[in-house]
Amino acid sequence: MENLDKYNQAIADSKVVSDDAAVKAAVNDIIEKHYKENYNKEVFKQIFNSIDLTTLTAKDSPQSVAHFTEKVNEFENEYGDLPNVAAICVYPNFVQLVRTVLDVSSVDIAAVSGGFPASQTFQEVKVAEVALAVEAGADEIDIVLNVGNFLDGDYEEVCDEIAELKHAARDARLKVILETGALQSAANIKAASILSLYAGADFLKTSTGKEYPGASLEAAYVMAQCIKEYYEKTGNKVGFKASGGVRTTDEAVKYYTIIKEVLGEEWLTNEYFRIGASSLANAVLADIVEKPGLKFF
Repeated sequence: MENLDKYNQAIADSKVVSDDAAVKAAVNDIIEKHYKENYNKEVFKQIFNSIDLTTLTAKDSPQSVAHFTEKVNEFENEYGDLPNVAAICVYPNFVQLVRTVLDVSSVDIAAVSGGFPASQTFQEVKVAEVALAVEAGADEIDIVLNVGNFLDGDYEEVCDEIAELKHAARDARLKVILETGALQSAANIKAASILSLYAGADFLKTSTGKEYPGASLEAAYVMAQCIKEYYEKTGNKVGFKASGGVRTTDEAVKYYTIIKEVLGEEWLTNEYFRIGASSLANAVLADIVEKPGLKFF
């Protein structure tokens, strides 16, 4: 019971608001007051530079992923005056291919690992997959919190797994996906955020975009508040990533606005702010260069 008490105590000690209605009201207030001031080309460029350009489909192949990566190389040549995306995010078996094809040193390689997207496989397989992805050249590892264990209240198991995968990731940054659409309530999102932070997450990420509803502004607000509180208590800066259903510049600016108001300017570089998307890059680029409907990627 001592270990379980430790996890529950960390959640109980948090002052982060977890009432759904209060969270919704706070989000509405931030967007109403600050959204318009952030809807401009300079912010669009920051958002573009914070995108994890993602391909995670059953149709991914060496040929399609190589072409996907080449588009990032081409962007550097065609739009050299603009910042490139933050990272290319792929399944772990494609990391080595991306590492071979990618010519842009400023763009990282992220790999989903650890039984993505459901986190349902043997612990040994999760550890091996993370380790193999890093060995292949991944700079960042995106894993999914074990939602089943979390909802069962087995917090010790949840945290031990994250800590073990963090160890397997070595120097790669570990993003922990909370799957907020499955957690549903602000209270659950708060608890999952706190457990992930204390287990060693380098980033909190909203969603896989697969089985459950994707990112929401309310989830982003709660997660950002937890990151802020954790930083104030420990001095450790942890990043935030929105993913799952963020497709338009308008939506992206709203997430940017939430992070800016809760965490401040220093969280707005791609070191601490990301948006995972497959179609968003085209939408934001089109708004930057003022070419509606542009499809570059």
